[in-house]
Amino acid sequence: MEITCPRCSTTTDAEYYGPCESCRGELRATMGADGEGVAEAVEYEPKMNVTPNAVALKDD
Repeated sequence: MEITCPRCSTTTDAEYYGPCESCRGELRATMGADGEGVAEAVEYEPKMNVTPNAVALKDD
């Protein structure tokens, strides 16, 4: 599929819409893509003011 790069406005063939190969390489170099600094997944704990609804508590 032929698309226009949303970043540099060049026309390129790509399977999905997004930045072209040269823009992706530049973004990886400047923004980083190694995943450092990403917080580990934390189990969700609802705030104290959140209460379960009646359907969630219903026993069959």
